[in-house]
Amino acid sequence: MIHNKLLQTSCLFLFFYVFVVMVTSPHALAQNEDSQIDALLKWKASLDNQSKVLLSSWIGNNPCGWEGIRCDNNSKFIYKKNLNNMGLRAQNDDSQVDALLKWKASLDNQSKALLSSWIGNNPCGWEGIRCDNNSKFIYKINLNNMGLRGTLRSLNFSSFPNVRHLALRNNFFYGVVPHNIDKLVNLEKLVLYNNSFSGSIPREIFKLIKLETLNLGNNSFSGSIPREIFKLIKLETLNLGNNSFSGSIPREIFKLIKLETLNLGNNYISGSIPREIFKLIKLETLNFGYNYISGSICGEIGKLIKLKRLYLETNSITGSIPREIGSLNQLIELDLSHNHLSGPIPSTIGNLTNLKYLYLYKNNLTGMIPIEVTKLNSLLLIQLSTNNLFGPIPSSIDNLIHLNSIWLSENNLSGPIPPSIGNLVNLNSIYLYQNNLSGPIPSSMGNLINLNYIYLEINNLSGPIPPTIGNLTKLSRLALFSNILSGNIPTEMNRLTNIEVLSLSYNNFVGQLPHNICVGGKLKWFTASGNHFTGLVPKSLKNCSNLFRVRLQKNQLTGNITDSFGVYPNLVYIELSDNHFYGHLSPNWGNCKNLTCLKIDNNNLTGTIPPELGRATNLNELNLSSNHLTGRIPKELGNLGSLLQLSISNNRLLGQVPVQIASLQKLYNLDLSSNNLSGSIPKQVGKLSMLLHLKLGKNKFEGNIPSEIGELKYIEDLDLSGNVLNGTIPTMLGQLNSLETLNLSHNNLSGVIPFSYGDMLALTIVDISYNQLEGPIPSILAFQKAPIEAFRNNKGLCGNVSGLMSCSTSTGKFHSDKTKKVLVLVLSLTLGTLLSALFVYGIKISYRCCRASRTIECKPTEESHDQNLFAIWSFDGKMVYENIIEATEEFDNNHLIGVGGHGSVYRAELLTGQVVAVKKLHSLQNREISNLKAFASEIKALTEIRHRNIVKLYGYCSHPLHSFLVYEFLENGSVDKILKDDEQATRFDWNRRVNVIKDVANALCYMHHDCSPPIVHRDISSKNVILDLEYVAHVSDFGTAKFLNPDSSNWTSFVGTFGYAAPG
Repeated sequence: MIHNKLLQTSCLFLFFYVFVVMVTSPHALAQNEDSQIDALLKWKASLDNQSKVLLSSWIGNNPCGWEGIRCDNNSKFIYKKNLNNMGLRAQNDDSQVDALLKWKASLDNQSKALLSSWIGNNPCGWEGIRCDNNSKFIYKINLNNMGLRGTLRSLNFSSFPNVRHLALRNNFFYGVVPHNIDKLVNLEKLVLYNNSFSGSIPREIFKLIKLETLNLGNNSFSGSIPREIFKLIKLETLNLGNNSFSGSIPREIFKLIKLETLNLGNNYISGSIPREIFKLIKLETLNFGYNYISGSICGEIGKLIKLKRLYLETNSITGSIPREIGSLNQLIELDLSHNHLSGPIPSTIGNLTNLKYLYLYKNNLTGMIPIEVTKLNSLLLIQLSTNNLFGPIPSSIDNLIHLNSIWLSENNLSGPIPPSIGNLVNLNSIYLYQNNLSGPIPSSMGNLINLNYIYLEINNLSGPIPPTIGNLTKLSRLALFSNILSGNIPTEMNRLTNIEVLSLSYNNFVGQLPHNICVGGKLKWFTASGNHFTGLVPKSLKNCSNLFRVRLQKNQLTGNITDSFGVYPNLVYIELSDNHFYGHLSPNWGNCKNLTCLKIDNNNLTGTIPPELGRATNLNELNLSSNHLTGRIPKELGNLGSLLQLSISNNRLLGQVPVQIASLQKLYNLDLSSNNLSGSIPKQVGKLSMLLHLKLGKNKFEGNIPSEIGELKYIEDLDLSGNVLNGTIPTMLGQLNSLETLNLSHNNLSGVIPFSYGDMLALTIVDISYNQLEGPIPSILAFQKAPIEAFRNNKGLCGNVSGLMSCSTSTGKFHSDKTKKVLVLVLSLTLGTLLSALFVYGIKISYRCCRASRTIECKPTEESHDQNLFAIWSFDGKMVYENIIEATEEFDNNHLIGVGGHGSVYRAELLTGQVVAVKKLHSLQNREISNLKAFASEIKALTEIRHRNIVKLYGYCSHPLHSFLVYEFLENGSVDKILKDDEQATRFDWNRRVNVIKDVANALCYMHHDCSPPIVHRDISSKNVILDLEYVAHVSDFGTAKFLNPDSSNWTSFVGTFGYAAPG
């Protein structure tokens, strides 16, 4: 065997070394003389033929005259062997060559080209190969950073018993690590970092007892970390980070007493940190970050006195930060962020005088910032954001003379910004947003000439912006929005030529906007909305070609804006609403190819809508309402195929609606109301299948209502009032089962109302006043409960509504056939069947955003458990509740389809055959505040919004035993689940993925801009985006949703999913 021959050769080397250097007695010399000759000749015989020729002098019984051999003159004992530079080669060198060439042949073509030097019979000169100078055996294989692709399956490790280093860092190797890796018996360093290896760690690795470095990081290894790892007692570096390891941390690791680096970060490891870890007193780096580790940090951590880097971030660690952490006075970097740590920051943290980076953000820490923090005069970065810290910022903060970045945002800090902050001349970023800081912005900030970022938004800062801010010529981002700052913008701000983001919104600023704010040409984000600015748009904005987002609405700006704006290739959003602008709408807006939102409503614009606007084909929202625009609606608007909202109401537009409007297939809000539009309503409106809101009221439309409107199956709001429409109401409108508001008032409609029981089940508000309608009011709940004002001034309406005459026998002939059919149907159904049918068609309770007068909640009293548990409209909630319990077999895991932070989701097939999704909240028996808030938020949000890309809530039940919400069932499940299944992920192709992104964007746009008050979801992640059979996306899980108050600042602590949340 090749391996045995290599071992024999190694043994001969060892034997030769021993008998050359050992000291023996004279008696031993005679006995060993022959053995010396035999050993040398035997070793010569193991070499290749060329080497034997080179050693041709090695014959006879006198080795002292042989090539390279030197003997003691007296004893004749060999004391030196010098065979340097002879080119000797063992017979089995070819096995190493063969093994490497065979492995090279298994790699892809590009890899073979990268190893072009691997030819011939001398591997010692090959790329990445190092050999011992004497024996010519390979001892090191270093192929780092070469971009090789393939597996290790074809590499015969048995051919390399002398290899001490195997390094394959930063390549594209994949597959499993072969079990015969244990043949590398002399391996000291194994580096497979940053490849695509998978599977579990082969247990044969733990036979490599000489290993000092084991680096398997940044691969796709899985399974648990084997307990046999303790056998690698010489390990100094163990890196298993950035893989998919699961299970707990094996306690046996503590036996690796030489460990200096231990990295298990970014895996799926759970359980607590074993106390035994803290016996590894040589540790310098400990990384358990980005796992699912729970429990507390043990005080014994203070024993790791050599520790320089401690990473425990993004876990579920609870409890307080132990005081013993102050014993780690060698620490350079400490990261405990994004856990559930509570209590105060221990004052002993001030002992960490070598600390450069401190990350404690996104915990539940309380108390004041300890004054001892200001003793950390080596600190470069401090990150304490998103906690519950209160009190002032320590005035001695200027002791941190090396500080580059300070993050104290999203806490409850109060008091002023200390003027001493101006002494931190090395600062490049300040993040103090979302606190309760008050007082002025200190003028000493003007000393911080290295600042790039200042974020002071969402506080109670007052007074003017200090003129010294103009000294910060490196400043690229300045966010001051949502404070109570006042006064004029200092002219010195015109010196900020590197500014990219300037946010001044929602303060009390007056005067003019800085005219040269974009003189440097770098401005991208400019918001000044919600102030009292007057005067003109800054001239420098016209040529500010990098603009990305502009919001100047809700000011008192004026001037002719016909030529105030240029062409912006990067502009995505601009809002100029609620000002006093006049002039014409510039054709240049059509050349802003990336523009998605253009809002100039509530100004004094005149002239026509330029047809060039049809070239801005990425527009999602166009709002020109409440101006003085005239002329016709240009047909070119039909080119805006991405348009979601078109609002040009309250102008003086005239003529007919162009039929090209039918091309806007994504449109969900069309508002043409309060104009002078005439002609008939184009039947092509019925092709706008995604419409939720259609407002054509207060125009001069005539003729019949197109029956095609009945095809708008998602429509929720239909307003055709204030026109001169005539004829009858189309029967097809009765099919609009999502319709919530219907206004046909102030027209000339005649005939009967052609709706029957079972039509328009979502309808809540109706107005048909001032028409020529007659006959009975339909037996639809919205009609039956409408006030008399909704029916007055008609020809002869009757029904059981206060103020209307009751229908006589003769009048009752209207709908007599339909009434009989309904009566027979009702009498023939049992109560259970009726309830089931009502459940299928009638328990939808979604409301549109803008209605504040409708509130329905199910609130069972704590005194009685027998009350109606499913109080939605007039249905028997108790029976519906029992059907849910039966359909899920009391929430058996067989029906479980998902688990979230606040509840578990089950698939339930009801008696009617309808399938619904039931989200059962985690136990509320203890009335846990977070779960109660999530439950209430989800109900509040989903009962006030409706959108095709938002999951529909059918009903809810709040009860100490089982609290749940009932949704529509979406067959394809979450994006997260699809992406984890290879087969489903393949079907989920890029076109579908792009459409999903658009769907989610549509939903968010609706919540942020069309709801009043606006709603923010705060937890958009792949788990909360659900797909139906057609891969249409629906946003779900509104447990963390928040309603914004548009009249005041809004702030909140961090919620959501790490990795998906927007950056601070």
